[in-house]
Amino acid sequence: MSKSTRQKKFTKVVDERSSLSSKRGGGSVRVEAWEDQSGDVVKYNIAYINHAIYQGDNGRVFGYDNAHNYHHRHNRGYIYPVDDFIGYEDIIERFESELKELLS
Repeated sequence: MSKSTRQKKFTKVVDERSSLSSKRGGGSVRVEAWEDQSGDVVKYNIAYINHAIYQGDNGRVFGYDNAHNYHHRHNRGYIYPVDDFIGYEDIIERFESELKELLS
């Protein structure tokens, strides 16, 4: 069996980038998600990027992803496990809430 046959097939279902006006804090929001053949989100990357606030980690101020086979949160260069992961929708809600709080 070839390597490509063994690899799991995921479909990118979300690929969004939104710029925030300077009045709203500037920067951008990046959201990506991939589903497996059953329609479950199996891979995601959600980030608030603003080089004026944080220059490290490609400007990622904070965000969530599940790279490296575990759910975790980035915050200005630090990485914390998300031990109470419920699901992708919950992570989106957490992210939106944190972004709103940060920009208010």
